[in-house]
Amino acid sequence: MRRNYILIVCAALIAILPLLVYGCSCGHDFDFHLQSWMDAAQQLRHGTLQPHWIFSAAYNAGEPRFIFYPPISWMLGALLTLFLPATMLPAIYTFIVLTAAGLAMYRLAVHFAAPNAALIAATLYIVNPYMLFTAYERTAYAELLAAAWLPLLFLAILRARPTIRGIALPVALLWLTNAPAAVMGCYALALVMAVRITLSLRRTKPVLELASEPMQLAIISIAGTALGLALPAFYLIPAAYERRFVQIAMAIIPNMRFQDNFLFGHTGDVPHDQVLHTASVLALILLGTTAGVLLALFWRGSRKTATTEPGKEPPIEPSTNVSLALVTVCIGFLLIPFSTPLWNHLPELAFLQFPWRLMSVLAVVLGLGISLLLRNARATVAIPAALALAAALTFVAFPVFRQPCEDVDLPSTRAALFANHQGIEPTDEYTPNEADNDVLRDNDPPFWLSPDPAAFAPDTTPNPGTPLAPADRAVGETSAIAAPRTTAPLMFSPGTFTVSAAAPEFLILNLRRYPAWHISVNGHDAPPYDGPPRDDGLIVVPVDPGVATVQIDWHRTPDQQLGIAISGISLLIYAGLVLRARSRRIGA
Repeated sequence: MRRNYILIVCAALIAILPLLVYGCSCGHDFDFHLQSWMDAAQQLRHGTLQPHWIFSAAYNAGEPRFIFYPPISWMLGALLTLFLPATMLPAIYTFIVLTAAGLAMYRLAVHFAAPNAALIAATLYIVNPYMLFTAYERTAYAELLAAAWLPLLFLAILRARPTIRGIALPVALLWLTNAPAAVMGCYALALVMAVRITLSLRRTKPVLELASEPMQLAIISIAGTALGLALPAFYLIPAAYERRFVQIAMAIIPNMRFQDNFLFGHTGDVPHDQVLHTASVLALILLGTTAGVLLALFWRGSRKTATTEPGKEPPIEPSTNVSLALVTVCIGFLLIPFSTPLWNHLPELAFLQFPWRLMSVLAVVLGLGISLLLRNARATVAIPAALALAAALTFVAFPVFRQPCEDVDLPSTRAALFANHQGIEPTDEYTPNEADNDVLRDNDPPFWLSPDPAAFAPDTTPNPGTPLAPADRAVGETSAIAAPRTTAPLMFSPGTFTVSAAAPEFLILNLRRYPAWHISVNGHDAPPYDGPPRDDGLIVVPVDPGVATVQIDWHRTPDQQLGIAISGISLLIYAGLVLRARSRRIGA
């Protein structure tokens, strides 16, 4: 119903209204995402349609963040950055994401319940406490966007006739948006499909109208998941293979590990424990509410909805209720320390970091459960209830979750600093191996020459509190003029520049080593540097006396080429499945 779509947009607008009135919330991940958007937008302006390297990180020495961080969220942010002022970015991004999440939840709920009940479910999903916690306090914008795909995944695996293409699309979108959400989604998919296959085995005779045979269910779920993993191979294969080149284990250091983030855990880090306490309270609220809704469903029994529209598949309520209940129980178990063996042994689960992230999956269960419970809600009740729910939860959550902004964190300030080529701190888990962030200086020029490959640039200062490396003795020996910082020839894209050396020297680039970089000098591959690598991870290039034209290019590595090839083939397969389904509908 078009009216309900408009109301969902209104609910999302209510949720971001405080951001428009009081300004953005500078949450935990705010700077990280905003910088990614600005850097990616600048690369798009320069014609780089698939950025891999964020040039402004590590004080303009860069890092391969875009290889490892899924692209949809920062590409959406980058596109908005091209057309909107910085001050509007957080609110507009949040509005788009919440609207998409609400529409996805509505599509899931309306498949099993009446439109009025689906409207209430979609509104609740938009403004559920964990969603607003993610939007306001954490500003985890990629995880927020992943909330738009989770309902589509549940729809694909709960509908009467699952399809390969139906499963593949949300799986691919999750992996291209947020890796933790993708891990959670894949485990939820496996669990629900196991329930459906088990229940179908217990039937005395096949019910073709309600479910596929067990073997068909297994084949469809496996094939759909495989295709869903193959479609984003252009991102997944480099991200998986090239983890060996960066310090990825820094993502699960103390306080970022699952064992430090069970419900009401205590680490001694006061800010961390405050966030953990808030997340724990929200988890209990959602768990309790979801359990109450599911108990009410079981008590009422598995009656078919009286408002199923003609032509729609009838709901598979028994397996739906059992699946939702089992997902809820598993989430509750994973939030407590008794689940530690599972966290230690299930693949990739430890990289979830925070067990309470599972609340994003639980919110889908709650939304669908609410729609099933309120399936016969009337419009005269559903519409005011939905709007009142959106207003009440938003204006209770915003003052609790909003994080104040210091002047330096404001989007306008960040944009001005970015325009002036002021780099930002490195991200530990994306720092190339053998590079020490504590040694890296925050005011290096784009390049400099020195007879000592370990020399720091002239007129630069060590990071405060960092012991001086032995190479500091060579700072005064630097023999060439360093490039002015403001010209930044290496700032946003690889390119060509010229240096002049009076004697055999070393060209030191404010660019960190990484296998995809290819450097040529006077049209030929740069001579190899055989000395010990610099502690700060910067590239060293030997140059002969005279004028040298240096060319820096990013080359696609074999793993990146393989990923693109697999994604291309998978896209053709997906398109073939879509065309086949359409031809069947036309011929029916």
